[in-house]
Amino acid sequence: MNRSYFVAFGLILFSFILIAKLIQIQFSEGDKYREIASKRTLKKDIIKPSRGNIFADDGSILATSMARYEVRWDAAVPSKSLYQKYKKELVNGLSEILNRSKKSISNKLDKGVRDRHRYLLIARDLTYSEKIKIKQLPLFKLPSYKGGLIIEHKMVREHPLGKMAERTVGRVAEEPKGGYKLVGLEGAFSQYLEGEAGQRLKQKIAGGQWKPINDVNEKEPTEGYNVHTTINVNIQDIAHSALLEQMENFKADHGTVVVMETKTGKIKAIANLGKTKVGTYYEKLNYAVGESHEPGSTFKLMSMIAALEDKVIDQNTLIPTGNGELTFFGKYKVRDSKKGGYGTITAAKIFEVSSNTGMVKIIHENYSKNPKKFVNRLYNMRVNKQLGLPIRGEGIPKIPHPDDKKDWDQLDLPWMAYGYGVSMTPLQTLTFYNAIANNGVMLKPRFIEKIESFGQSSNQAFSQIILNPSLCSQSTIDKVKKMMFNVVDKKWGTAHNIRDSELAMAGKTGTCQLDYNRKDKEVQYVASFVGYFPAEKPEYSCIVVIHRPDKKIGYYGSTVAAPVFKKIAKKIYNSLPKTIYIKSEQIYQLSSKVKAIPSEGVVSDLKGMTKIEALSILEPMGPKVEIKGKSKVKKQSPNAGASFNIYQKITLKP
Repeated sequence: MNRSYFVAFGLILFSFILIAKLIQIQFSEGDKYREIASKRTLKKDIIKPSRGNIFADDGSILATSMARYEVRWDAAVPSKSLYQKYKKELVNGLSEILNRSKKSISNKLDKGVRDRHRYLLIARDLTYSEKIKIKQLPLFKLPSYKGGLIIEHKMVREHPLGKMAERTVGRVAEEPKGGYKLVGLEGAFSQYLEGEAGQRLKQKIAGGQWKPINDVNEKEPTEGYNVHTTINVNIQDIAHSALLEQMENFKADHGTVVVMETKTGKIKAIANLGKTKVGTYYEKLNYAVGESHEPGSTFKLMSMIAALEDKVIDQNTLIPTGNGELTFFGKYKVRDSKKGGYGTITAAKIFEVSSNTGMVKIIHENYSKNPKKFVNRLYNMRVNKQLGLPIRGEGIPKIPHPDDKKDWDQLDLPWMAYGYGVSMTPLQTLTFYNAIANNGVMLKPRFIEKIESFGQSSNQAFSQIILNPSLCSQSTIDKVKKMMFNVVDKKWGTAHNIRDSELAMAGKTGTCQLDYNRKDKEVQYVASFVGYFPAEKPEYSCIVVIHRPDKKIGYYGSTVAAPVFKKIAKKIYNSLPKTIYIKSEQIYQLSSKVKAIPSEGVVSDLKGMTKIEALSILEPMGPKVEIKGKSKVKKQSPNAGASFNIYQKITLKP
């Protein structure tokens, strides 16, 4: 009995201690443990906001956020009788919306009811209209505490243009180890596009899953700002298609095209295509912005401007290029593409035929004793600096300087003259050429017009930024413009193959060797062309760079890159509004209703016409006409194109 009393007393004492401890926890530490419990069963789930849209210059969408919905069901909420009442209509509706068999849906729902599944997946990645249809089905249209329907949504990024300009439009990708990878315009302006996150309260249920507590969010997400770009959808399509076709024709490794508006620096198109393992092409990397490489002969423009500005030559200076070969230190050779060379030609023609030996002689002979003068001239023209683009990953230009003893040797000067030993990105090269087309004003490339919130006026506008107000003197600009025009217009020009009778173009070809210092690799090439159009009044500048074309098909800049430039230029030019000048006699012929005779006009080309044909054009216009002889017109005075008035006499001679 004593032992029984002892045990009973012990149990009573333990009970009092336990009750005392519970009271202590309840009043002194209750808040602490309630907080721990709630954290384990409740959480505030972050709802990602809808990112702002990215627009083209005409309002077309380049990137937008689309809502996608996930539908789940708490099978333990509705009673079995309620479920059986609506089951048939529910199964039929889900089968039609989700395009699944009625049997599979019925089995899934029945299993959920048997297992009292609290978070049964019905469908995911649904559109808004599909979500609405499901919410209108029997049982699911009841309040969530009766029907058990759970709907969650997420935002996904869509690109209506598909793969076009994909690298420039960009993306924001979550890295496996944390953080985000910011690419293109999406990354550069993510702080504006991303918006403000919302919150939704969720409760932990069986199986470690989290179920929303309420039908509404505790805090609604705020949509991001919209970004309006300078990209033109039509020009982007033209550039992408022209580049893709040529890449496929020449089986090239990768390439890029950029089109810039001359007067503003706005980027109207930027295409970057890389080859896949199966031989197709897609927007692999942003080569235009990020790939710095030796430009080859397109760098001759920089060298020529330096020589003209320093007045060591003039465009008419005669330069002996010899047999088209120069040797430095007994083993390093510079050769022209034309066997036997060009002989003695002017400095201008050296540029137009792209003579390597001629350009090297100009630079080496005039700057070898003071190479710093040449390089400083390049630095003054801002060739050695980045553009400061908003897009991440801009390549760093390399222009060696004589003061840098580690990077400079005696070969650097002659090699630099024709674009070796230096490196620039395609966009940096284009920016320089665009400055020449823009009469010396170097503009920073622009990708963005404005940033605004939905339904409001512009919140932030982006104006043009001048990187260099005067690249060089106007006289030098006029000289090199003429040279670039002759590159296309003259029969000896390296890009004469793209000459067009309706559109005057100007530019420079480039053909640069790759892997020329490696004996273990076969020499490959980079073909390029950069210029502007129309030549007389530039509207656009454009660069085409194609890496590693199949040498058996072709590798020169004139045959690989220049035709792409022409195709782009022609299609853009044909879409531009044009001013048509009609001569007085054409106006008279086109309108039979015109009774007034014009008091002045322009003399037509009458050569080769018969007397009657010439009179039929001239007489309605009023001037006195004197015809000598009876055969066809061979001479005329005034000449074709000259202006006249009705008091003048026009003489036609056989």
